[in-house]
Amino acid sequence: MERRKVDILCVQETRWKGSKARSIGAGFKLFYYGVDSKRNGVGVVLKEEFVRNVLEVGCELEEKERFWSELDEVMESIPTGERVVIGADFNGHVGEGNRGDEEVIGKFGVKERNLEGQMVVDFAKRMDMAVVNTYFQKREEHRVTYKSGGRRTQMKRSKIEKKTKWCKLKKEQCCEEFRQKLRQALGGQVVLPDDWETTAKVIRETGRKVLGVSSGRRKEDKETWWWNEEVQDSIQRKRLAKKMWDMDRTEENRQEYKELQCRVKREVSKAKQKAYDELYTRLDTREGEKDLYRLARQRDRDGKDVQQVRVIKDRDGSVLTSEESVQRRWKEYFEELMNEENEREKRVEGVNSVEQKVDKVRKDEVRKALKRMKSGKAVGPDDIPVEVWKCLGEAAVEFLTSLFNRVLESEKMPEEWRRKVIRGENPPNEACNNLAVGLDGEEKSSSGQEQSNASSAMPFLS
Repeated sequence: MERRKVDILCVQETRWKGSKARSIGAGFKLFYYGVDSKRNGVGVVLKEEFVRNVLEVGCELEEKERFWSELDEVMESIPTGERVVIGADFNGHVGEGNRGDEEVIGKFGVKERNLEGQMVVDFAKRMDMAVVNTYFQKREEHRVTYKSGGRRTQMKRSKIEKKTKWCKLKKEQCCEEFRQKLRQALGGQVVLPDDWETTAKVIRETGRKVLGVSSGRRKEDKETWWWNEEVQDSIQRKRLAKKMWDMDRTEENRQEYKELQCRVKREVSKAKQKAYDELYTRLDTREGEKDLYRLARQRDRDGKDVQQVRVIKDRDGSVLTSEESVQRRWKEYFEELMNEENEREKRVEGVNSVEQKVDKVRKDEVRKALKRMKSGKAVGPDDIPVEVWKCLGEAAVEFLTSLFNRVLESEKMPEEWRRKVIRGENPPNEACNNLAVGLDGEEKSSSGQEQSNASSAMPFLS
């Protein structure tokens, strides 16, 4: 599939039991279905970028019947005088012989008739059509079609946003370069500007220049986590040698290509061994245990048919799959949720409110909060992760302390803080509970009554 640039491949004779999915390497995943006897079996292999678009595996009988009903309506809309040919694979066997159905099928069918095959025969009778490939005698290997007859299905590739590679700030060298470039952008100043919009803009621009941005494509190969510069360099040399040999088939070019092939194998073997040694050493640490559990959870998710919920249902229970309809349903849901009056606990009457001056935010509080915040979290709409503030050290503490105190005094926060991106694949109640998160990482939610109303009002997830 990699060599021929195939993104979607249908396979037969998988001979695996059950109905499941598994990663088969190089960023490909196989969804398969097999019987208990380890015979036959079918499956579909998808490239990683298409795995995310799988909504459901398999069809219920009701859905198949609805398909035939809709096909009937299409056929009835065609003028009587038109000649109609339907070319498709209905995944059914009409069976050998044609006793009782001579008007629609020949006697050169395949195997015994199954349920899907009976649906094909019934449809042909209703529409006065014929299953034409059963009228011609062919060799056994030619009686079943394995190709799609020139028909192709195209899937829309989802557009991936280019993101700043903030993860590079884990390296001290990149962090130091980021600090130096940021000081240059600020005219040599060590102190960050008091204005949030100016500071945020400079940080984002400096991050893109120093750390770079992603290509906008999903990572397709998860099997190369052990790669290093030596392996990449050897592979690049091997590819160039292969091109030279393809253009000029001399013995010298062939020999060079063979030598580089052997070199790549050696470099790959050494890189793998080094990576595994480091992995085994890390597994003996506390962080290694977390990695092990994370790996186990990932393997469990990889074995599931559908990675995450991608569709929701409308008010009537119909499944919405188009991006526009799903966004419209989410908009309706949140408009109702945020504008609905919920019952709140009654306040105790006769209690005097305490009015006193709120203490200013201290530097040690901000420093402690930054230390407790976890790295590697997804960025918000401002595109500035916690790694930036940790990298800037005391300069960040000074800036954030001053900023938080101005917010307290003016009772007005930066406009960017008011925006939040909620993705459709997240359960609505989870998204709502994350709307207010304090500096110390503790969620600030309202009453439990409001949360229960939020969860009961959400669209039913399929």
